[in-house]
Amino acid sequence: MLDVTALGEVLIDFTPLGCTENGNPIYEQNPGGAPANVLVALARLGARTEFIGKIGDDEFGRSIREVLQRSGVGTSGLIVTEDAVTTLAFVHLDEQGERTFSFCRKPGADILLQAEEVQEELIRSSKVFHCGSISMTEEPARTATLRALACAKENGVLVSIDPNLRKPLWRDLMQAREAIRTLLSYADVVKLSEEELAFLTGTDDLAAGSLMIYEDFQIPLIFVTLGGRGCYYRAGQAAGHVSGYDATVVDTTGAGDAFTGAMLYQILLKGRRPSDIDETELRGMIAFANAAGAVAVAKRGAIPAMPGIDDIRKVMRRDENL
Repeated sequence: MLDVTALGEVLIDFTPLGCTENGNPIYEQNPGGAPANVLVALARLGARTEFIGKIGDDEFGRSIREVLQRSGVGTSGLIVTEDAVTTLAFVHLDEQGERTFSFCRKPGADILLQAEEVQEELIRSSKVFHCGSISMTEEPARTATLRALACAKENGVLVSIDPNLRKPLWRDLMQAREAIRTLLSYADVVKLSEEELAFLTGTDDLAAGSLMIYEDFQIPLIFVTLGGRGCYYRAGQAAGHVSGYDATVVDTTGAGDAFTGAMLYQILLKGRRPSDIDETELRGMIAFANAAGAVAVAKRGAIPAMPGIDDIRKVMRRDENL
C-alpha cells in the first residue's frame, strides 16, 4: 500500500545565484515541479510515494529521476519521451525572495503524458492522490489528469488538489478558471494561495472566498496559505487563522509544496477522513505545516529545500521558546 501518488509536472528550476563579474545572472540547476516537490516533502517525513509524469530523454530528465529516487520517491510511473525535452523553468526573485517564472515548455515533456500511460494501479493502491492545474494546461496531459482523478474517485482514494496557478502557461484565463474548478470538483483537500482564492472567487476576503469554495464544491478541508502570515483554513462552517513562523526568506519556491506535503503527512497520521478531524486537531496540523513552509523558504530551490521532521520540529520548538 502506498501513501501518496502524485501526477503532473517535474522539471528543472534554474534558480538565481548572483551575477558574474560582468553583471550577467548566474543560475543554479534545481529539480522541481509542484507535485514532485510535495512527494519529496512526504518522503522525507517517512511516507511511501510514487510519481506519475513524463521527462525528456536528456541529461535534465536523467538528473530528475536520480534526484527523485535518491529522495525516496518511487519512479515506476515516470515515462521517458524522445519527442520533447524535459521542461525547464527560470525563477526570478525579487528583493523579498518572492518568485515569478519563465517557462521553456513549447512543448515540454510533461505536457506529453498520455492517458494510457497513467499507471492506474499506483493510484488504486494509494491512500491519497495529489495533482495540480499545470497538467491541465495542454493535451494530452489534461486528459491523463482527468483519467487519474476519475480512477482515484472510483476507488475511494482521497484527492488532494493544489491549483498552483501559473498564468503565463494558459492561453485563456477563463479556461484556467474552469479547469481549476473541474479539479476542485474532485477534491477532498485543497491548498490555495491568496491570489488563487481571489482568482477563483473574485474576492480578497478570506472568509467569504473560502465559504464560496466550500459551498460550491463541499470540500472538507480548505487551506489558504498566506506566506509568512500563516494559513487561513475552512472545515465546513468552522474557519480560522493559524499564524506562521519567522524565517529568513531566501527563496519562496516550493514553500507551498512543503506545506502541502506536511499537511498530507498529518492527515495520513490521523488515519481518518478529513471531515472527521476536529478543529483543535486541525489547528495543530496547520502549525506543523506552517513550520514546514518556514523551513523551505530559508533555502534556495524547491526539492533541495523540502524539510525533514527534525527541521520542522526545530522551528516549532524555537517559536515555543521565544
